Amino acid sequence: MKLALGILVVITLAAVSFVHVQQGEPMAVEKIDIQRYMGLWYAVAHVPTTFEAKCAQGTTAYYALLPNGQVEVTNTCYDAAGKAARVVGRAWVPNLAETGKLKVSFVRVLGLSLFPGDYWVLDLAPDYSYAAVGSPSRSFGWILSRTPTLSEDVLARIYARLATEGYEKSDFVPIDQTMHLSKRLPSGSS
Repeated sequence: MKLALGILVVITLAAVSFVHVQQGEPMAVEKIDIQRYMGLWYAVAHVPTTFEAKCAQGTTAYYALLPNGQVEVTNTCYDAAGKAARVVGRAWVPNLAETGKLKVSFVRVLGLSLFPGDYWVLDLAPDYSYAAVGSPSRSFGWILSRTPTLSEDVLARIYARLATEGYEKSDFVPIDQTMHLSKRLPSGSS
């Protein structure tokens, strides 16, 4: 009995590993118009991360194109009490043939961006009204919108697209954007 159970566990682990290896990297959007991508985005759902642990609501990202072609990234979120936290970083396209695959770093020393992470645009509305962002490891993921909410139909399409790239809908947690809907931001916030 123990031998049969052991063999079953080994076969199951091998099958899961095989599926993961066969899955490969997600496919990023091949080309994006970086100018159209700039501006304010609301994060309506995300794969929770340790660096966003204190973010309880109102997460946004603001992208501004710099003269050198890089992008200044300003991420803002609010804790449960409404206190804002911001982090500013840089993003860039390392390969102009794949503009949907960016690198982003929030650590700059002596003008150098250190410890860059992958920022891959996996889905993008033709009118740039929403985007889904992830990474090759699938350990990061955000659904972004130009408005604080998305319709259930649009979200369903995004989740279906993300599923084709190896993400599970259950990995994503909605982000409360009520503060932006009501326009009642805490004083000194944006």
